[in-house]
Amino acid sequence: MVEAQSEGKRHRPTLTDDWVARLEGRRPRIAFADGDDDRVRQAADDLVGLGIRPVLVSDSPLWDSTPGVEVLSLAELAAGPVGQEVHDTLRELGISEEAASLRRLDPTFLATRLTRRGDTQATVAGSARPTSEVLRAGLQAMGLAEGVATLSSSFLMHLPDGRNLCFADCAVIPEPTVRQLADIAQSSAATFSALTGEEPVVALLSFSTKGSAKHPSLDRLREGRELVNAESPELLIDDELQFDAALVETVAARKAPDSAVAGHANVFVFPDLASGNIGYKIAERLGGASSYGPLLQGLSGVLNDLSRGCTVDDIVNVALISALQAGQ
Repeated sequence: MVEAQSEGKRHRPTLTDDWVARLEGRRPRIAFADGDDDRVRQAADDLVGLGIRPVLVSDSPLWDSTPGVEVLSLAELAAGPVGQEVHDTLRELGISEEAASLRRLDPTFLATRLTRRGDTQATVAGSARPTSEVLRAGLQAMGLAEGVATLSSSFLMHLPDGRNLCFADCAVIPEPTVRQLADIAQSSAATFSALTGEEPVVALLSFSTKGSAKHPSLDRLREGRELVNAESPELLIDDELQFDAALVETVAARKAPDSAVAGHANVFVFPDLASGNIGYKIAERLGGASSYGPLLQGLSGVLNDLSRGCTVDDIVNVALISALQAGQ
């Protein structure tokens, strides 16, 4: 589900103009698994004018589409090399012949495989199917990126004062291990940079700051930070920071005066899914932030999920976000 939280009259968020400007001249091809959804078709029409080349997987490909919108037949894809790759990849993963044959006919698996092949730069799915099916297609038809062990997610939070923050993981990993924390931190930093053009500064959040409390869970944060330091030494990251110490300079000066991250963080990695999910909803509902997400991370290509209740603007947003991620 990728959406800007808004109600009432349709409008595009203030970030959209910036995203379109940053895509100028690239004209990426974005696959849409749910090409028969009327909302997807309307969004595709809008996206042509924004420099995106939509590729719609459709069970009814003969409808009169707008110039610039490419429509691919589900049946032809399934019968061709894309469908064969889906089938063969699933069989290699140990999936039964019956299940592999069925998923060969699944538009989410076919659209995702188009991106895995490089035929499109990203895939958008989910307006007509649950998140679990989108995640399954990502893991099985696309696979994880090299060196990454974790499929995770993040939310881009656009604050009323214009600041951008990233919250992770708020949708996928309930209790991240040390390895998963490190993957979430590195993937979220890349997502934040791709969508904002800003340098990521990562805080691993906790209920204590720099030894103000003792608990075994704090060791997990330290070990996660050490993994990131070893694998991505250029990434500015620190651990065991309370949210206020990570965000507010005056608080950081008192609680963590020796931290280069404290008071300057823009990427916040929560210690578990519960706190992350609660945190982004508080920022959204009480703080007036616009949230974009969950944005999927860690796959070998770009795949993002829509809510089944999404609007046309939500679909436009996720397509632009996916295009920027693909260019990272």
